[in-house]
Amino acid sequence: MTRGRADVNSRKKLVITVVVLVILGAFFYFYSQSNDSSIVEYGDKSLKHFGLRGDKDEGESSSTLVGGEDSAIPKSIPVCDDRLSELIPCLDRNLIYQTRLKLDLSVMEHYERHCPIPERRYNCLIPPPPGYKIPIKWPKSRDQVWKANIPHTHLATEKSDQNWMVVKGEKIVFPGGGTHFHYGADKYIASIANMLNFPNNNINNEGRVRSVLDVGCGVASFGGYLLSSDVIAMSLAPNDVHQNQIQFALERGIPAYLGVLGTLRLPYPSRSFELAHCSRCRIDWLQRDGILLLELDRLLRAGGYFAYSSPEAYAQDEEDRRIWREMSALVERMCWKIAAKRNQTVIWVKPLTNSCYLKRLPGTLPPLCRSDDDPDAVSGVKMKACISRYSDQMHKAKGSGLAPWPARLTTPPPRLAEIQYSTKMFEKDMEVWQQRVHNYWSKLGSKIKADTIRNVMDMKANIGSFGAALKDKDVWVMNVVPENEPKSLAIIYDRGLIGAVHNWCEAFSTYPRTYDLLHAWTVFSDIIKKECSPEDLLIEMDRILRPKGFIIVHDKRSVVEYVKKYVPALHWEVVTIYDVDQGKDNDDDDHAVVIIQKKIWLTSDSIQVSE
Repeated sequence: MTRGRADVNSRKKLVITVVVLVILGAFFYFYSQSNDSSIVEYGDKSLKHFGLRGDKDEGESSSTLVGGEDSAIPKSIPVCDDRLSELIPCLDRNLIYQTRLKLDLSVMEHYERHCPIPERRYNCLIPPPPGYKIPIKWPKSRDQVWKANIPHTHLATEKSDQNWMVVKGEKIVFPGGGTHFHYGADKYIASIANMLNFPNNNINNEGRVRSVLDVGCGVASFGGYLLSSDVIAMSLAPNDVHQNQIQFALERGIPAYLGVLGTLRLPYPSRSFELAHCSRCRIDWLQRDGILLLELDRLLRAGGYFAYSSPEAYAQDEEDRRIWREMSALVERMCWKIAAKRNQTVIWVKPLTNSCYLKRLPGTLPPLCRSDDDPDAVSGVKMKACISRYSDQMHKAKGSGLAPWPARLTTPPPRLAEIQYSTKMFEKDMEVWQQRVHNYWSKLGSKIKADTIRNVMDMKANIGSFGAALKDKDVWVMNVVPENEPKSLAIIYDRGLIGAVHNWCEAFSTYPRTYDLLHAWTVFSDIIKKECSPEDLLIEMDRILRPKGFIIVHDKRSVVEYVKKYVPALHWEVVTIYDVDQGKDNDDDDHAVVIIQKKIWLTSDSIQVSE
């Protein structure tokens, strides 16, 4: 009896033990599923930090949306797969393939923007590549970058005879060469200035040449070497067989944009550039009745130049001679004239007035564009095989009427009247932004040194006064203008700055980790009005911002507080937050500013913090 009683007790203890273990196991399982760790996990990867405080903030589990609805703010956002470390959402070849878009490859449609619908977006943080290092600072970066940051050396091999780039240990070095300037971009640029009889062989022509469009730019050495002459180039190339060329350009600290001369107008207003350049850019300028050359014509200012270095300009084989004859006939009908021709290069000049256009015989092709065509309409607008004529004001002025650089930065341009801006409003805008930029920099304090920032984006640039206020700093600014305000981008170009039209409901055409500072003045308020997702915009900003880069959000106080709540989930850190002193500036009514820094994080131990 005693033994039986003992067996019963043992079985009871065993059952109780098993039940307790099951309960504990269940508890730990559900706890682990519901508990939000401060480490972001994706598969077996974890997010770690260098010398920065943890992200977990127990007091911020939810917030009230700007629109008034309650919504939980995530404490963490997943990390994308390593294979997406160079994702450009609207130029994603995998997306194009998966969605089976019917695109005409012969006209480069597959290199144009095709954005994913919201349901197909990657709502995750883009990881840096293994071994990522803090980029080399400008101006040293013009000539060298870390190989780990852009681990693509195929161009060095493919273009080894053209001096594009050379791999040296942990770095990729850029000797300044190119397909048609083996002896260096600086000498090639001086030769162009010499061909045009510019004083001292300086391409800036005493400030009359400021903005350049470099089509098919390679790794942008041409644009990089223009900067020392106070000339700024928009280096343009597609994400094509020479992948990563724009990524190299931006890593070097050279202005660049991913784009293609395909079927749509480029996102720049008419009469933006004094010089367009193509050095072996592999473009068929004769296709579709010269439509691509006519797009360049739209973008060139009155009296602007097109420098063309290509075999057609000098080769003697029959095919090259045929192309040269047909191209010469086309540009003659467009009223361009040869300004200079030497060796491998020809330079054409665009007319100053409409006079030549009006003297052409009836039926001459290409025709003049219809009078109701807006040459500044670019968002989703198809290219047109026609000549954009000058306005009556520009025809009478016989040119753009712009002051030489740098005076044009602060001189009200003639086109100001087209956006109903007076000279007084222009001067007031400059004054306001000088003060705002001074405040931003003073609040950044010790976080920002002379060489901390190079690539800057103003996400809503208006007429460019934020960028103008940075003139004395060694930076360049991508001035982005919302698609419904294209006219103001013309003013930005007239001031000698550069930029692009864009819709912030979509991703920007750039690689990840390409900007040091993003300035978002009322951008979030705008996209909320458009019923787009502010969360998507935050993830996009994280994508294009370099580690240790800064974000300045200047918006309504409620919007700033909302953005602040996402800081832990994005692995950002608030540098400072302050209310804007309204003063006499009604635009700042009930506004606040939050300045944020992106932390350095990794998905493996391979990242290195190197200056």
